[in-house]
Amino acid sequence: MHEILVLGAGYAGLMAATSLAGRTGRRDDVRITLVNGSDRFTERLRLHQVATGQRLAELSIPAVLAGTDARLVTGWVTAIDPATRTVRVDDERVLRYDTLVYALGGVADTAAVPGADEHAYALDGAPAAEALARRLAEVARPGGGAVAVCGTGLTGIELATEIAESYPGLAVTLLGTAEPGAGLGRRARTHLDGALARLGVRVRAGAEVVKVLPGAVALAGGATVEADVVVWAAGVRVPPLAAAAGLTVDGHGRIVVDGALRSVSHPEVYAIGDAAAIRQGFGVLHGTCQSGMPTGVQVAWNIARELDGREPGRFRFGYVHLPVSLGRGDAVIQFTRPDGGPKRLALTGRAAVWYKETVSSSPWSSFQRMLRSPGAGRLAWRRGGRQTR
Repeated sequence: MHEILVLGAGYAGLMAATSLAGRTGRRDDVRITLVNGSDRFTERLRLHQVATGQRLAELSIPAVLAGTDARLVTGWVTAIDPATRTVRVDDERVLRYDTLVYALGGVADTAAVPGADEHAYALDGAPAAEALARRLAEVARPGGGAVAVCGTGLTGIELATEIAESYPGLAVTLLGTAEPGAGLGRRARTHLDGALARLGVRVRAGAEVVKVLPGAVALAGGATVEADVVVWAAGVRVPPLAAAAGLTVDGHGRIVVDGALRSVSHPEVYAIGDAAAIRQGFGVLHGTCQSGMPTGVQVAWNIARELDGREPGRFRFGYVHLPVSLGRGDAVIQFTRPDGGPKRLALTGRAAVWYKETVSSSPWSSFQRMLRSPGAGRLAWRRGGRQTR
C-alpha cells in the first residue's frame, strides 16, 4: 500500500487531497490521509469578515471527502522524521508515508517585533478572528475606541476597511512602511485611497513598528499610536517543522523545491502553498490562494504520474489579479501581468464586489469539482483561468 500523507487542509492542501482522491480513487494500492488541526475548512479570504462578527457557512472537510478513499486525521503535526518517513501528530500518534505533501502554510509573523505576540491580535484562523470580533464588540460598545492595524498589505487593507465600515464609531489607523496598495495601478490606487478616506481610515505610511505595548504601538523615531486594539498583519512566518526535520529550507524557513515541487533534499516530499519556496522565471512566488491552489493540483498530477512510473511535470504559473475588499459595499480588482505587475485594466465598485465575492466563494466548489474531474483544474490554471487570490 502506497501511503500518501497530506499535511494541512488550507487552500493548497485541500486542493491536493481532493485532486489526489479524484485521480487515485479507482486504485486499491493507494491510501490518502489528510492531517489538519480541525475538521472545518477555514476560508482565509473571509477572515476579515469573521473578525467583524459576520457569520460564515460551516464548511466540513469530512463532508467534501465523503465517498472517497481519503481519510481525515484531526490533530497538530509536531514532528517529521524523513529517515523513517513518519509524522508525529499531537506527540501521540505516528503516521507513515511513502509520499508526503507538506502544506502547513504560514501564520502572522508576530515574532517580528517585541510585544506583538503578547499584545496584538492576528488573523491566523477562525478562532483568532472570532476572538478579535469579541474584542472589537467590547471596545465599540461604549461608542468609542481606537484600532491600529499594523501592515499595509492586502490583509491589512481588507481588515481596516471592514472594521471601519462595521464600527463607524471606532478610530481606525492603518500603518506600515509601504503605502497601501503599492502594487496597484493608478486607477485602482485612486479608488483605494478614496475608499479609505470615505470610511475614515487614517493612513500612516512610512511608519516602522518597533514594539507593541499594552494599549499602544511604538514607532521608530519615538512616536506612539494609542490603540485599544492592535492587529498584526505585517508579514508571515512558516512553522519550523521542515527545518527541524532536516529538509533544505530558504532564509524564511520555506522548503526549497525543484521545478516539479519536490524538496531538493528529499524528493519523496512535495511542498506547496505558503510553505514552499517556489521559483518561477520572475522570482519566488509569494503566498496566496491564487498560487497555492494550482500547486495542489500540480502535485496531485505529479504523484499520479509517479505512481504510473512516469516523470513528474514542471510547475508553471502566472498571476492574474489582485482582488481587494473595501468593506461589504466596495472593492477594487487589479488585473496583473503574470509576474504580478499591474495592467491598465481594473474593476471598482459594484462590479468589483461581485468579482471579489466570486473569487472568495470559488475554492469550495473547486474542491468538489476536483473529485469529479481532477484534470479540469490543471487545464484551467494553465490557461490563465485561476480565479482565487
